[in-house]
Amino acid sequence: MARAMWTGSISFGLVNVPVKLYTAAKNRDVRFNQLHAPDHSRIQMKRFCAEEQVEIPYDEIVKGIDVDGRYVVITDEEMDALAPAVTQGIEIEEFVNLVDIDPVYFEHSYYLAPEKGGAKAYALLRDAMEQSGKIALGRVVLRQKQYLVALRPTGRALSMATLFFPDEVVSQDEIDGLPKDDVEATERELKMAQQLIETLTGEFEPEKFRDEYREQLEALIEEKAAGNAPVELKPKAAAPAKVTDLMAALEASIAAAKDAKEPAKGRKTA
Repeated sequence: MARAMWTGSISFGLVNVPVKLYTAAKNRDVRFNQLHAPDHSRIQMKRFCAEEQVEIPYDEIVKGIDVDGRYVVITDEEMDALAPAVTQGIEIEEFVNLVDIDPVYFEHSYYLAPEKGGAKAYALLRDAMEQSGKIALGRVVLRQKQYLVALRPTGRALSMATLFFPDEVVSQDEIDGLPKDDVEATERELKMAQQLIETLTGEFEPEKFRDEYREQLEALIEEKAAGNAPVELKPKAAAPAKVTDLMAALEASIAAAKDAKEPAKGRKTA
């Protein structure tokens, strides 16, 4: 069973819902340790003073930030004085439409579950949000940091996503090479692109998508751990050739997408 990482409450108006917070997704990347090649011993990272050329103890380390070539040191006491007040609540400030939030703002996802005695209020909030088509925006303090969060109904649960603040999102004005207003597709090209989108449109079925690289890497590790010969390495596929004729590329893409869908339809019919 999953373990709750935080307990608190959701408050909207005078209604208070006691909840527990769970991580909604797990990072399953394969993580390697750094080893010394001759004897496979672990590499240790030591705290080393470049000025004195000596290893230093943890209690001699302070926090500093480079400002115009010199370090400004900030003490733990100064940081504690600025830290937001730790509350045990998610304070809902307003309700908005989900489509109004650009996905670029979403950071990490969590599930909220009701604490003992809070099931009815929890279900009330979840169902009311689902029927209204709204999601809630609020603030919460986790690990001494304040987050902007979005709460929304997800099946039987309420999910919570931390959001980036506006000044943390990179402005598109900083991105080089974006097309300007004078770059326009023709009406025919636009219709062909829309036809390709329609041909490739389907239901979202997350189980269809797998991390094939991770699966192959885990299989390789298993084989080598069992003492078997490593699998034959496949050469990297050549990069696709650049297509200069946009209409030809669209037409070929539509034909390929239709061909790919036909066998799938045949299997379902059978």
